[in-house]
Amino acid sequence: MKIKTLMIPDPIIITEKASVEEAIEVMKSNSIRHLPVVSKEFVLKGFVTLADMKSGLIPAMVAGVSLEDLMVKDPITVGPDDDIEIAAQLFYKHKIGGMPVVQENKLVGIITESDILRAFIDMMGILTSSSRIDVAMEKKPGLFRKALQIIMDQGGDIINVGLAPQSTKKRTYYIRLTACKTGVIKTALEKEGFEVVNAMD
Repeated sequence: MKIKTLMIPDPIIITEKASVEEAIEVMKSNSIRHLPVVSKEFVLKGFVTLADMKSGLIPAMVAGVSLEDLMVKDPITVGPDDDIEIAAQLFYKHKIGGMPVVQENKLVGIITESDILRAFIDMMGILTSSSRIDVAMEKKPGLFRKALQIIMDQGGDIINVGLAPQSTKKRTYYIRLTACKTGVIKTALEKEGFEVVNAMD
């Protein structure tokens, strides 16, 4: 999935000549926490957060600190054709909540960690009516395929499969299915020697 399918196009912006008070007002009135700073030609100049603005308000009033002083001048960015996994990695690695989306130095959108979370929730089918069966198995060729075949033979309609971080010799697969009774699937798997860790209708 590409970032352009998730990003907020034509985001609310502010120019580098605006004051800290103006930036705070724009954020509050639009209920946003991230604000790209651009030139007249929409070239990205920086990025500010509401937390940065609030912490800089008093210095701005007393010592004349400007928006340009407070903004991140070389923010982490992504492109509209980048994959969402790239954005997710950047959010996690740099512990940030939002990023400008840039194409040829010009701002074309903004993406937040909430957008990424929503995409992964949609991809995993978590909010849709579904069932899940968790199967632990050894790392042997063909074993995973066999488990999937058993599930499908028992009428299980697989939505997606997740894999837990490996900490033992076994892997635990989280297999999400369209809503069904998982009892018969559990029984069939266990009959073939699979360890069913959990089954949820």
